[in-house]
Amino acid sequence: MSNSRVVIITGVSSGIGRATAEQFTQRGCRVFGTVRNIATAQAIAGVTLIEMDIRDNTSVLQGIQTVIDLAKRIDVLVNSAGVTLLGALEEASIAEAQTLFDTNLFGLMRVSKAVLPHMRKQRSGRIVNVSSVLGFLPAPYMALYSASKHAVEGLSETLDHELRQFGIRVALVEPSFTKTNLDINAPQTVSRISDYDAERGVVAQAIQNNVQKAPNPDGVASTIVNAALGAWKMRHTPKGEASLLAKLRRFMPAGPVEKGLRKTFGLS
Repeated sequence: MSNSRVVIITGVSSGIGRATAEQFTQRGCRVFGTVRNIATAQAIAGVTLIEMDIRDNTSVLQGIQTVIDLAKRIDVLVNSAGVTLLGALEEASIAEAQTLFDTNLFGLMRVSKAVLPHMRKQRSGRIVNVSSVLGFLPAPYMALYSASKHAVEGLSETLDHELRQFGIRVALVEPSFTKTNLDINAPQTVSRISDYDAERGVVAQAIQNNVQKAPNPDGVASTIVNAALGAWKMRHTPKGEASLLAKLRRFMPAGPVEKGLRKTFGLS
């Protein structure tokens, strides 16, 4: 793909999405970034902001049509918007699960389905879905988030097989801990069961410690840009911990991997 491609990125208000939008503009792309409330969104140099709520199909269709009206095509879609939730699975309500999946999985589906007719018409395109190392690893007290990212991985691999015939490819980016507000301000389940209090507190503190010492989003953003504009491959893990975890998951016995994961989350 050339550097003049039209790119749309969901969730550019902050964090990974914002850093990714900035890097695409530096590569000479025409960039559109979605925000839920354009009146309160902070401008990004070189990026056209589009108001879109990925949880609402009408809002998604209107947002994508705005991009088509302005740019006439979409070459790259980056599904970056996401939410998280901390708590034991037993503490989580079905409503909380539905809310999380409505953004992390169904929001991704809504935007992809709105973009695909235009990519099929032009017989080219690249979709980059931002997953997580929790798309191939478990995470104590983050079952719903991990489940949503596992779902994104299965959807992405399947979708890539369906779209190759049209010159469209799908790729995954799987970051580890990244210093963003998503994890620093991670919401917790409304319901609390006292039996989980001690261990949940340990895990929450471990997550905060890991996020505070994690790299900023620029490395993940660079990986996303390369996944979008470079030679296709399905999985991309940013350099550092994410790449190491991917190798460990693939080549190490399950026991040592599980032991290391529990240590990361502060569990004995």
